[in-house]
Amino acid sequence: MTTQKFDVLPENSVVFNNNVDYCVGTGRLGLALTEEYLNELEFVQDMIGFSYIRGHGLFSDDVSIYHEYEEDGVTKVEYNYTYIDRIIDAYVRLDIRPYLELGFMPGKMASGEQTIFYWKGNTTPPKDYKLWTDMVVALLEHLISRYGEEVYTWPIEVWNEPNLPGFWYKADMEEYFKLFKETFLAIKAFDRRFMVGGPAICGVRDAEWIEGFLKFCKKEGLQPDRITRHHYCVEFPERIGHYDYSKLEDQEFRFANLQSTRDIVDSFDEFRGTPIHLTEFSTSYTPKGVIHDTNINASYLARQLSRLGDVNEAYSYWTFGDVFEEQGVPDSLFHGGFGMVAAGNIPKPSFWTFYFYKQLKLFGNSCVYRDDNAVIIKNGEDYAGILWNIDEDDLVREPSFDIKGEYTLITMTVDEVCCNPLKLWHDMGEPAYPSDDETDLIRGAAYPLTESRIIRAEGGKTGVPVTVRKNGVVYFTLKARKYTPDRGYDYEKVVSFH
Repeated sequence: MTTQKFDVLPENSVVFNNNVDYCVGTGRLGLALTEEYLNELEFVQDMIGFSYIRGHGLFSDDVSIYHEYEEDGVTKVEYNYTYIDRIIDAYVRLDIRPYLELGFMPGKMASGEQTIFYWKGNTTPPKDYKLWTDMVVALLEHLISRYGEEVYTWPIEVWNEPNLPGFWYKADMEEYFKLFKETFLAIKAFDRRFMVGGPAICGVRDAEWIEGFLKFCKKEGLQPDRITRHHYCVEFPERIGHYDYSKLEDQEFRFANLQSTRDIVDSFDEFRGTPIHLTEFSTSYTPKGVIHDTNINASYLARQLSRLGDVNEAYSYWTFGDVFEEQGVPDSLFHGGFGMVAAGNIPKPSFWTFYFYKQLKLFGNSCVYRDDNAVIIKNGEDYAGILWNIDEDDLVREPSFDIKGEYTLITMTVDEVCCNPLKLWHDMGEPAYPSDDETDLIRGAAYPLTESRIIRAEGGKTGVPVTVRKNGVVYFTLKARKYTPDRGYDYEKVVSFH
């Protein structure tokens, strides 16, 4: 087994922006009316705790906000907030708030019949832009009346992926710019405290769209509060049966793509320094991307999370759970769903990558070491860090610390050996609809292996070897040991007594 040694210098100061818990994605908002969805979200919030949640379908017909009726031969408009109140009330109970993605188009307001997904979200422009902006402003007014002034802090994004013809009719750039302008101006006229962003594009013609969007905003005198885009990291998938198989892209290529957006934004004097939000990111961009369920995904994301904060103020993983229906109801327990949690609150390996980064954030913010496979934080005389191994042979990573005395090393390991619910499910015969007992068994195999040992240091450089297996992620803490035994208790005698 190869050993990689490196020094951790306590005086180092390394830039590391850890915004792991800012936002997380969801399927369409209407799914929040279901029990399994809320169970999964409660689990994620208890374990990690995100501030915001972003999903599609705020204005889609299943949420049922927009309605038209005839009275005295005149078409009139009314709004129904029954479902959206129920959805946001549930979010508030779980201590999370909506990142308001404005879309899709209510059927009665739409200029066409094009829809997307199993649940038929309408993706055409409004037949009348004033109907659209009146609806947006009325909703914001309602939310303020119900939830108070905190609503002003809820981020707003205009539409989703308009650079794809499926999400915006003909991917019409000029028509989207009109949608953004009319929406932006209406919201700011209502109250300038709202923070509004766009253009919410994915990776198709991204540079062209970002530059075109900023030129349009400059010409129209608009100052978006955030630039929003998406970030996925696989090549075009191969569909076999129900499932999509994709090759991961080179990480440096993906980071360079993110940097290019930062460079374009900063090339405009008017927009230099405007925050960039990745309102969706993951490896595969398909809800049947089999990689999502694997340890490979967890280790790949560990490097992503170590660097996404370099040029992006926020980044939102797509999605928290597997209750998701873009391409229909899932066919099996492990089906390549976007979620970091599978049905039955089974955490996938990637869940722990996010959990570890949240623990790192809680530990402190003084980063003393970062490379392509590690990030380490110092807090006083103690250390915490994450080590990962992306698809290489098993290895030992041995950081050296300048410490003296006794320390306790605790490791939490997620890899293909000790935290691999997918393998157990496969070995069990891949039950599509596992029984309660089978679900409990699989869930039991979905937690990290926690180990500990005492490190005794004489002072100066002390190596702390940690095994990181192939596709593994390890979270560790190294804390000064305070030994306070009770009178008469002898641990060594206890474990050897017979």
